[in-house]
Amino acid sequence: MRQPFFALRPHVPVLIAYNNHCRERGQIMAGIIFHIDVNSAYLSWTAVERLARGDTVDLRLIPAVIGGDAATRHGVVLAKSLPAKAFGVQTGEPVAQALKKCPDLLLVPPDHKLYHRRSRELMALLREYTPDIEQVSVDECYMDFTPIAHRFSSPAAAAAEIRAHVREKLGFTVNIGISSVKVLAKMASDFEKPDKTHTLFPDELEKKLWPLPVRELFSVGGSTAARLATLGVRTIGDLASCSPGLLESHFKSHGRQIWEYAHGIDDSAVVTEREEAKSIGNSTTLREDVATEAEADRILLELAESVSARLRKNHLLAGCVAVEIKYSTFVKVSRQTAVYSPTDSTNAIHETACRLFAELWNGEPLRLLGLRATRLVGENAPVQLSLFDMDWQALRKKETATAVRKPDAEKQRKLEQALDAIKNRYGRDAVVRGSQLGKPDDA
Repeated sequence: MRQPFFALRPHVPVLIAYNNHCRERGQIMAGIIFHIDVNSAYLSWTAVERLARGDTVDLRLIPAVIGGDAATRHGVVLAKSLPAKAFGVQTGEPVAQALKKCPDLLLVPPDHKLYHRRSRELMALLREYTPDIEQVSVDECYMDFTPIAHRFSSPAAAAAEIRAHVREKLGFTVNIGISSVKVLAKMASDFEKPDKTHTLFPDELEKKLWPLPVRELFSVGGSTAARLATLGVRTIGDLASCSPGLLESHFKSHGRQIWEYAHGIDDSAVVTEREEAKSIGNSTTLREDVATEAEADRILLELAESVSARLRKNHLLAGCVAVEIKYSTFVKVSRQTAVYSPTDSTNAIHETACRLFAELWNGEPLRLLGLRATRLVGENAPVQLSLFDMDWQALRKKETATAVRKPDAEKQRKLEQALDAIKNRYGRDAVVRGSQLGKPDDA
């Protein structure tokens, strides 16, 4: 068993007690994550703006929604006040239906410029505490609390301070969910609102999470909940009790994912903007465990296409390629290597990934494959070409004074850019390689 994270981090003593608490139950805590979510963001931000301009009525205190057109009764509800919620008004429903529930409902048109400004203000305030912020939408983010834990008496005390700071400086409220993994922090922030802090650690699942309707689990939509009901699964606890194999047979990889979420399994890290700028990657949890190198190579090709397309879109080249695999036993291993010449070529990245995979794989069944491009440089940055990539004929004819790529390499790059354009316009399946025809999609 690996050593507890905090045994190596003496500057965060406030979390050692909780780590010992987890260890007594056979759990090892890797850190603390906050999920911070603005309460009814669009409506709150509009209300604050109107009050600042002299309005005497706070939209948050009357039946009001953001969205739709009062004259035409068209559009949908984007955000609602608590009084509107008391009438049964729901986010996403047509405003005509909402007005039937509450004839005196006040409709306010959205102001997206305002929302983006308020979002920037919120993120700037949160970064006063730590730069380890992953913004996932205009009104929510994850915060890695672990590095700053030593500043506070407890995670709950820190969350209370952050909520008060947001309320006093910006005029609106947030909910904060606290856990050791992202998905549970997200679920916790959705508990009772507004202006609340909630925890949801693995040892709290049975009490706080499992009794909830399965529709409340993150990533379970209405259609999935309806299909689960036909299997007798109505609560998150029912889902947690299911065989993951049964769920995969009905929902493929999504079945495994929601089973993991019901058990609080989520190994995704808080990805800050600084980290994101240093790499571009993609991974896929497989519908069925992969047992052959040929299957893995095909999946790596799909990942290479995705990663290389993103490199080209962002005008970047990769100087290093990394491959990550997770076995069916949930053990994760990875390996990386530098490429001789930075590249955005699908073929070059795929070939490198296949070589890494062959060196890394021990032959056991796989359930996840990941590919990441790192050491990124701009596409116009000077790079070292290999002897095989250089156009020696052009040099001999003195057509250029510097080394350039072979015409075939340039043609291949233009072809990949053309394929990117087609896929962007008509979808990823508009053009496929011959080697991928007739194969199931693992994405």
